[in-house]
Amino acid sequence: MRSTIIRLAENVSKTPLNLREASATLLPPLPLYRRLLRAHRNLPAEMRSLGDVYVISEFRRHKEATNPAHIIGFLSQWKLYLDQMPDREGGRFYRGKKLDPTVFEKMSSEQLGQLHEFMHSTKGVWNPPPNNS
Repeated sequence: MRSTIIRLAENVSKTPLNLREASATLLPPLPLYRRLLRAHRNLPAEMRSLGDVYVISEFRRHKEATNPAHIIGFLSQWKLYLDQMPDREGGRFYRGKKLDPTVFEKMSSEQLGQLHEFMHSTKGVWNPPPNNS
């Protein structure tokens, strides 16, 4: 059991988490929340509605969090997501990315179940535009 807790507490990124650096680059929850919803305005309608509902529900679920490490992890992951979103001027389109195997391995059975449900509920909601190249 102890090894599982240690494994789950390990950093999932390649570089170690520097709390001082992370907290300096993080946005407070409310401005981050607003910027996420603003960034979703650049998405197609289907993706926007799905993303908005997900952001709203996640921020509501974590509203009462008190563990500083959990809060920093939550905010840093949402900031990474925000940094990958299309910007207004650039017109890049966010295509998503594959789930890192180390993140997948560290998921609890409840998280895996939620991921599975999410996968099935979003099938067919969004089909990317055909590649014209």
